[in-house]
Amino acid sequence: MKFTCQRSSTEMAPTATAPDPREHIVILGDGFGGLAAALALRNVPVRVTLIDRRNYHLFQPLLYQVATAGLSPADIASPIRGILRRQRDTTVLLGKVTGVDVAAKAVLIDERRVTYDQLVIATGARHAYFNHEEWERFAPGLKKIDDATDIRGRILVAFERAETSSDQRERRRLLTFVIVGGGPTGVEMAGAIAELAHRALSTDFRNIDPGSARIVLVEGGPRVLAAFPETLSAAAKRALERLGVEVLLGARVSRCGPEGVIISNDCIEADTIIWAAGVMASPAAKWLGSEQDRAGHVVVERDLTLKGHPEIFVIGDTALVKAADGKPLPGIAPVAKQQGAYVGRVIAARVGRRPVPGPFRYRHLGTMATIGRKSAVADFGNLHLSGFIAWLLWGIVHVYFLVGFRNRVAVLIGWLWAYLTFGRGARLITGHDL
Repeated sequence: MKFTCQRSSTEMAPTATAPDPREHIVILGDGFGGLAAALALRNVPVRVTLIDRRNYHLFQPLLYQVATAGLSPADIASPIRGILRRQRDTTVLLGKVTGVDVAAKAVLIDERRVTYDQLVIATGARHAYFNHEEWERFAPGLKKIDDATDIRGRILVAFERAETSSDQRERRRLLTFVIVGGGPTGVEMAGAIAELAHRALSTDFRNIDPGSARIVLVEGGPRVLAAFPETLSAAAKRALERLGVEVLLGARVSRCGPEGVIISNDCIEADTIIWAAGVMASPAAKWLGSEQDRAGHVVVERDLTLKGHPEIFVIGDTALVKAADGKPLPGIAPVAKQQGAYVGRVIAARVGRRPVPGPFRYRHLGTMATIGRKSAVADFGNLHLSGFIAWLLWGIVHVYFLVGFRNRVAVLIGWLWAYLTFGRGARLITGHDL
């Protein structure tokens, strides 16, 4: 028997709603820049739509701790809907942006179109393999939670396979970890893997000595942490070497494969390779048909708008913005957060028909990088710190900037526990077969 559903005669047809006269602000990306822009608009009489392919805001500076089993993913990520739940005029859409129709002022999400009055693009960056995209299969980068859990699995599986292997050469290959890139991510990853091997896993195995693991940090330039003062770069190198990390400077990778890496015609056999050598901006420049630099950053005006399109802002790792000295601003969280807040103020001024703020100016508050459990370097302009004091300050700053009270408490407790016991509570292997 075939059943059909018919509308009851008493059922009311939906009534058309009047169009909302307020301006519609669309924000692409819920990272530091996009979230800062959305929060800056919370009391502005506009409609806000935030679009991202993931439903959480991620604290990227601590991703390496997830990758090295120091923290769980939930400690450094918060659902974006929960963060913005009190902003009743803000809508969150889950979707992958495929383009922007600049002429029609619409964002394309597959077949769907979301029109805007003003657009904020904060879609971040991705890994750059310098025209060797085939290397990504063997040398994953670290940009999202999936990357971190994948790398965590690779590292832990390497120890497990070494435990069951009777071939000494294979054991050495399994217990060799190569990190390509001596910037903050590479330095922090190398230090964390060294501590994982030499301390946290030191008593977990019976057939191997995890402390015999070889950790190699490869940097093509003359020093690690090139953006830091030379004194701090030297301090970071010494701290890494105290942890047992081999630091290769002036060394360039010519090949990555299943057996390891080739550096200056020398082969390092390694089962685990981690890429931290470069990034490319998201494809926003392609969507906009705009001017870009070699890394795909969109060239913007001094007020962070696209040339000829004052209704489009591009911020964070997606944009090329230069400081007063003519150098590009670094791709770090404080830059994106300050740009997002600035864009919010500009939009608020426009909507309120008030004078808009002057050109964007970045206020540099300092740069930090940690090396292991109790050492870090910090550059505050005229003040340079290294060692334990810098590490304490690094921890306080990072916990403070985590989104959500639960995250701050969880990370603080986790760090205290790790400091006192060298315990690692997130040593879970998921998605990897032995």
